[in-house]
Amino acid sequence: MKKLILRANLCPGDILTMTAAVESLHLTYPGQYATDVRTTVPEIWQHNPRITPIPDDDPDAQKIDLHYPSINRSNQEHIPFLAGYTEDLGRNIDRPLTLKVNRPCLYLSDDEKTWIDQVRHHVTGGRKVPFWLVNAGIKSDYTAKAWPVEFYQEIVTRTLGRVQWVQVGAKEHEHPQLKGAINLVGKTDHRQLIRLAWHARGGLGPVTYLQHLCAAWEKPYICLAGGREPATWVHYPLQHTLHTIGMLPCCKTSACWKSRVVPAGDDSKKDHSLCQWPVLGIERPVARCMAAIKPDEVLALLERYLCHQS
Repeated sequence: MKKLILRANLCPGDILTMTAAVESLHLTYPGQYATDVRTTVPEIWQHNPRITPIPDDDPDAQKIDLHYPSINRSNQEHIPFLAGYTEDLGRNIDRPLTLKVNRPCLYLSDDEKTWIDQVRHHVTGGRKVPFWLVNAGIKSDYTAKAWPVEFYQEIVTRTLGRVQWVQVGAKEHEHPQLKGAINLVGKTDHRQLIRLAWHARGGLGPVTYLQHLCAAWEKPYICLAGGREPATWVHYPLQHTLHTIGMLPCCKTSACWKSRVVPAGDDSKKDHSLCQWPVLGIERPVARCMAAIKPDEVLALLERYLCHQS
């Protein structure tokens, strides 16, 4: 059995898509590989039956730094983000390897499945309340993913009494506090967030970690994509992707892949990757493609889900 130590150092959402590569490897070549990982989020791999502990100094282990260079072809080819690491892994082991799953692969222990969720534990006094997760925050390096704060608030306000919204996200990112939503921003570690997504009815936000978590648990997610990334790159089969590719001059034939709406002044090269059509004069600047996605579109999709969720 060949031993592989797979390494990646990107953000949690990226690492979560890497689970599909490991799963695809074992489905394609059962019993032929032992795999271990070294990534930024070890919690993603807990209880994963595809992982076998392999010491760093094992002389028989092949160490592979995984990437997803196929992102550079995503405007020209119909390739999903989920296949990115998979393709690169196949190249590294020099064997045919294609994506064998349509979602990231997470695993809970039997004990974890019996634990109550954080909303029930900390907020509702033990009462079970159906809830949806929302990530309205942005990272400073990719502000082009922002949706207007006013729009997020409108969603929460107009669904008051029908949807209990729970805000999640990392405390180091910029998160507006939404009135009427339970605020768990910065109050979950990775494993808690994984379980919270398992308990949730669905999610709302941009292309982000939460999207991949909802996909892993086959939960609805309304993805606010705009024109920054190709819809074929970010879409999951059980999710709705609201995009503007083909609708605006800046994303008429392809996604723009811009980083920021306005300069941050931090000497980052991302200050030279700016939105061509910024929308100003609102709580935080957003790209025109994101402002083009209206709350009514999101509410219409929510209505469909709510009609079928008990």
